[in-house]
Amino acid sequence: MKMQLQPYTENVAPRKGQAVLEAFIDALSWDEAIGLITQWGASHESRYVCICNVHSVVTTTSDVEFKIAVNNADMATPDGAPIAWALRRLGYRAQERINGPDLMMKYLAQAERLNQVVFFYGSTDTTLARLRVALHGQFPQLRIGGTYSPPFRPLSLDEDERIVNMINASGANVVFVGLGCPKQEKWMAEHRGRINAVMVGVGAAFDYHAGVVKRAPLWWQRNGLEWLYRLGSEPRRLFKRYMITNTLFVVGFLRQFVLSKTSVGDA
Repeated sequence: MKMQLQPYTENVAPRKGQAVLEAFIDALSWDEAIGLITQWGASHESRYVCICNVHSVVTTTSDVEFKIAVNNADMATPDGAPIAWALRRLGYRAQERINGPDLMMKYLAQAERLNQVVFFYGSTDTTLARLRVALHGQFPQLRIGGTYSPPFRPLSLDEDERIVNMINASGANVVFVGLGCPKQEKWMAEHRGRINAVMVGVGAAFDYHAGVVKRAPLWWQRNGLEWLYRLGSEPRRLFKRYMITNTLFVVGFLRQFVLSKTSVGDA
């Protein structure tokens, strides 16, 4: 049976999608994802979008606060080939992978065309400066309302309020958040209703597009092997995460898939 969650605001159609482990993931196309973000941004609606890979989905099974943040999002896209594959197995046969770095660039092309304002929150000052230069070369008419690298510590209430005011004063339609999982998802959930823009958590996308971290070649991306390329680039940091989370995902999803087939057979 397909699951549906009600969106944050009223008078809009229910989200279409399915739970993968304990994370609700939207079944939608690239055009639908970019179209909704653009539409919400044009109206300065306070919403947030989670880009969910295997690590995100597995984390929802052990971190309740993170699970609530993901499942209360206005959109949660299937980043990572295994998540898109899971949706296809669960009935959404045309589902594509909708990942953060590509979503960011596809939206920025629209933002430049439509004169929408963007803001970048997260990462380091050095990366943000390099990102500005790179984006200006690709989107010379793009309106960047501002960038901000928060300190690597909890913010005081006054600091947080100043940041919210700064983002709102920039006129941003969309705020890209690069704090990493699960921090960025929790931050967006805490700031919905306060930031007058669509917040999109894009993880390492700032590093990729700034040229700080090399992204996997297109062949690896298109064949669902971007995670393996990253593992080869940073084996010490990522080995434990990928081996443990990928194993937990495979075991958990196989259990879910078998139970879903059993439920259908018993119905």
